[in-house]
Amino acid sequence: MAFLVNIEVFSDVVCPWCYLGRARFAGAVEGFGGDVTVTWRPYQLDPDASAGGLVEASLAEKFGGPERVAEMHERMRGLMAEEGLPYAPEKALQANTRDAHRVVAMAGEAGVQDAVVGRLFRAHHAEGRDLNDHGTLAELAAEAGLPGVAERLAAGEGEAAVTAQLEVARTMGVTGVPFFVFEGTWAVSGAQSREFFESALAEVASNVG
Repeated sequence: MAFLVNIEVFSDVVCPWCYLGRARFAGAVEGFGGDVTVTWRPYQLDPDASAGGLVEASLAEKFGGPERVAEMHERMRGLMAEEGLPYAPEKALQANTRDAHRVVAMAGEAGVQDAVVGRLFRAHHAEGRDLNDHGTLAELAAEAGLPGVAERLAAGEGEAAVTAQLEVARTMGVTGVPFFVFEGTWAVSGAQSREFFESALAEVASNVG
């Protein structure tokens, strides 16, 4: 008997753990015996983030200098490599991700949300693309199957949807991402292992089947 499991994932495209968690979860879904629908929900690690400059500079200030940041990068680089993910954190640019989340909301309406999310993740974490720039967001979205984004961003589309979903995350008490909610009931926090996600999917399916 095939099962359908609905999952909402609260995430921020500048979050490396979210980038990693998406890959691990996708691997678990591949081995799952039922159907899975994933809806990406917005969360902002830093709602007041300004545009411009390399992420490394702010990380060094926050975590105690460039040597500490280099150690963090190497650890994360190894985890990304295990999932076959390109990763070049030294290229990453500071971004306020609200507009990127607006694009993700548009992509959900068009049925290409996961593809757009994946493209935005790669653009930030591996390619040093500027997610503050509407032209860049439009180009990336088009590559993932969502054309016409620049005009829609200029018209303010997606603002209300993102505001509402950010409030949902707040009222749910989401304080870190990635945050996976299964069937609106069971929650898993963090970029857990593929095996953990496989077990979670099986357990949820047994409860909803």
